[in-house]
Amino acid sequence: MIRSALFILALSATTAHAAGNAATGASVFQRCAICHSNAKGGPALIGPNLFGIVGRKAGSFPGFFYSPAMKNAGFVWTNAKLDAYLTSPPQIVPGNKMTFGGISNPTQRADLIAYLNTLK
Repeated sequence: MIRSALFILALSATTAHAAGNAATGASVFQRCAICHSNAKGGPALIGPNLFGIVGRKAGSFPGFFYSPAMKNAGFVWTNAKLDAYLTSPPQIVPGNKMTFGGISNPTQRADLIAYLNTLK
């Protein structure tokens, strides 16, 4: 019984961690803001606007010139896909023109993804 309680406690702590902190993620987004806007109706910059990225088909922001690799990626940006991509963009979309190397810290990625989820 104690083992079960500890397992449930550990699982809930992991789930809470995976959810991320959107307020902290806004600070992490500053790294992205060099190339990406995040305002509703905002323009593409060096990279596409990230407002509404969660749930959007990869390579589909209107008016942005995507690499063929991203245009043909064939997936929708989910939290899991964003986590994988933000870990190592070249591994998820080989041939993508984004030169960002990724975010190795899982807490920062979770926080950033939580923030991106607020952009609706």
